[in-house]
Amino acid sequence: MLKKLLGTPDDKLMTLLRLVLGLIFFAHGAQKMLGWFGGYGFKGTMGFFAQMLHIPTPFAFLAICAEFFGGIGLILGLLTRIAAFGISVNMLVAIFMVHLPNGFFMNWTGQQKGEGFEYHLLVLAITTALMIRGAGAFSADHALSGSQGGE
Repeated sequence: MLKKLLGTPDDKLMTLLRLVLGLIFFAHGAQKMLGWFGGYGFKGTMGFFAQMLHIPTPFAFLAICAEFFGGIGLILGLLTRIAAFGISVNMLVAIFMVHLPNGFFMNWTGQQKGEGFEYHLLVLAITTALMIRGAGAFSADHALSGSQGGE
């Protein structure tokens, strides 16, 4: 079972998707977890999720962990399928609890009440590919599974 979880082809395209998504989610997670990059930190983010978005505390905690630790996991290519799953659940919750009423499009011009969900769909497409194909080349999963260019 561990071999199936970690197994991944030596695919450089999956590496690119994994690294870009990992960097994006690490940055967002570090804002929420550590207060880096202009974020509110753990306590501030938990308060915002609970008071402003009405997200229950356990789900807010899981969202912060999924972004921060999922981003690190994707960057390292370690337990990539689990990290991608956590981020995909995070995006689904964000769509249905926050962004769906705002429509499809992002709020580029400031004319909408909030942000749409188009970004979240892109993330879901990338996480789906990572869950199916795995981390790709230059990943801890590839090294640990002993993959030899195939799954």
